Amino acid sequence: MAAEGHAELANGAAPTSGEYIIHHLHHAQSGEMKGIVDFSVVNLDSLFFSIVIGVLGCFLLWRAAKSATSGVPGRFQAAVEILVEIVGDQAKGIVHNANSRKLVAPLALTVFVWIFLMNAMDLLPVDLLPFIWQHAVGDHEAKLRVVPTADLSMALGLSVGVLITCLIYNVKMKGVGGWAHELVSAPFGDKVALYPVNFAMQMVEFVAKTVSHGMRLFGNMYAGELIFLLIALMGGAWASVGPVGGVLLAAGHIVAGFIWAAFHLIIITLQAFVFMMLTLVYIGQAHDAH
Repeated sequence: MAAEGHAELANGAAPTSGEYIIHHLHHAQSGEMKGIVDFSVVNLDSLFFSIVIGVLGCFLLWRAAKSATSGVPGRFQAAVEILVEIVGDQAKGIVHNANSRKLVAPLALTVFVWIFLMNAMDLLPVDLLPFIWQHAVGDHEAKLRVVPTADLSMALGLSVGVLITCLIYNVKMKGVGGWAHELVSAPFGDKVALYPVNFAMQMVEFVAKTVSHGMRLFGNMYAGELIFLLIALMGGAWASVGPVGGVLLAAGHIVAGFIWAAFHLIIITLQAFVFMMLTLVYIGQAHDAH
C-alpha cells in the first residue's frame, strides 16, 4: 500500500498529498463531465471491474455447484453450502411466498457474493492496479479506480435495480389494479380525500429506500478507500523525513495497513450482508398487502 510517485505533475515534480488523493479518486471516464450529474459520461473502470467481478462470482458459484459431492465436502464446497443455507434461511423468514423464494433466494445470494467481491477490491494495494494501468497505456497521469462500490453511480445503480425488482413483484403479487389502489390508500386509509397524501408518501418511501440503500454502501466503501489512501501516504512519506522519522513512518504504515485491512474485511462483509438483507426486506414488503 505504499504510495508511489508515479502520478507526476506536468512539470515533473512529485504530487502533493492532496494531488495524490484527488488523482486516485478520479475515474477512467468516457469523457469530461459537464456538471455534477452528467448521464452521458460513463465511469469505464467501475463498469469493467463490476462486470469482471460479476462473471468471477458466477463462475465460483457454478464451480461449487458442479463439483458438489454427497460425501464429505471440501472446504470450498462447505463454505458455499453454509452461505447458501444462511441466505436461504433469511429468504424463508422474510419472503413467505414459496414460489417467489425460488428466484429471490438465488438473487440474494448473487447480490451478496457480487457486492462482497467488489468490496474486497479495496484490500488490494491502492497503487498496484493504477500503476499497472498507467504503464500499460504509457500515460503516468492515467486514472483508474478499482472499487466499483466506492462509485456513487454504481451503488445507486444497484439500489435502483432492487427498486425495479420490487416494482415488478408489486405488480406480480397484487396486480396492476391492486397495487394502484394500495398506492393511494396506504398508509392513512382508503378515503378519497387522503389519496394525494397517501400517493405522495408512497413516492417518498420508494425514493428514500432506494437512496439510503445505495448511499449506505457507497459511504462506507468510499470512507474505507480514503483511509487506505491516507495510510499509503504515510508509507510514501518515509523517504522525505529523517532516519528516525522514516523508520517510524514505514513501521506505522505496515502496522496501520494491517490493522485497517483486518477491520475493513469485517466492513466489506457486513456491507454486502446488509445490502442483501435490505434487498430481501424490500422484496418481502412488495409481497405484503397494506
